[in-house]
Amino acid sequence: MPRTSSDQSHPATQGADHLASARRTITLEIEGLKALMTSLDGPFSAAVEALGAATGRVIVTGMGKSGHIARKMAATLASTGTPAQYVHPGEASHGDLGMITGEDVILALSWSGETSELSSIISHAKRFAIPLIAMTSVEASALGRAADVALVLPRAEEACPNKLAPTTSTTMQLALGDALAIALLEMKGFSAKDFSVFHPGGKLGAMLKLVREVMHTGDELPLTGPSTSMSQTLLIMSQKSLGSVGIVDEAGHLIGMITDGDIRRHSGAEGLLAKTAGEIMNRTPKTVAPSMLASEAVKLLNDKKITSLFVVEEDRPVGLVHIHDFLKAGVI
Repeated sequence: MPRTSSDQSHPATQGADHLASARRTITLEIEGLKALMTSLDGPFSAAVEALGAATGRVIVTGMGKSGHIARKMAATLASTGTPAQYVHPGEASHGDLGMITGEDVILALSWSGETSELSSIISHAKRFAIPLIAMTSVEASALGRAADVALVLPRAEEACPNKLAPTTSTTMQLALGDALAIALLEMKGFSAKDFSVFHPGGKLGAMLKLVREVMHTGDELPLTGPSTSMSQTLLIMSQKSLGSVGIVDEAGHLIGMITDGDIRRHSGAEGLLAKTAGEIMNRTPKTVAPSMLASEAVKLLNDKKITSLFVVEEDRPVGLVHIHDFLKAGVI
């Protein structure tokens, strides 16, 4: 029998129900994260030290939803300076144990700590004295007892109304994995420049380029001396088409800069073309080093409301970058 209008929920009511459900889910997961934060203690520090001491890789493993989180942990660790690899526990007993060496450390995830598929990896760790770190909610479980370090997750309420689907639990696992990765990153002094080595592609890769990878060099540089007439200086600016010219002394040190903006500001001055570059130049130009991140150079351009920067080493110009260069490189 067709439903009547009285049988149907109003769309606004349905939307409110969806929002209420979403807020309940997020609230429960936040509560789980708060419980996790307050539960951190000595074993966390011990785990960081053990992971950092490994001369090989961090082998991350887990089954089911924990396995998906383990894969993400391995990827995060690898991209932040800690070599890592995910090993599927089900495949481990069929030859993949050969991926684990005596120089590695194992990080095993299991909410219950009783995941049977982990047994071969646990046995392998014990047989070859490979450090084993457990991430579980039951310290007295098989995994917890076997581990050299047990990271015990608090028994927080799952967001699933049936209390079955891993939601809050996997959120806590993910957050704890991130905490380990960042603690290791900070312990190793892993910098943004190091980060760029592992992220050469996409927008992030572009932002992590160095200025030296974007700058104009050699004959492309518009340079002249302070005694050069402004008529000749304007010709150099026009030929190089970079909207600026650097002024250097006899030793090759950058002592000033003239931009299109400087020319416009002096356009009403009588006898501009009769003046020298040294009379017009900005004597305190903003400069950057070739090792600066491109994203940092863009911030400087934006903050100072300028369009180009000379790149210097020991006060000598070795390059020039224009805002358009960053656009072309995908940094902006």
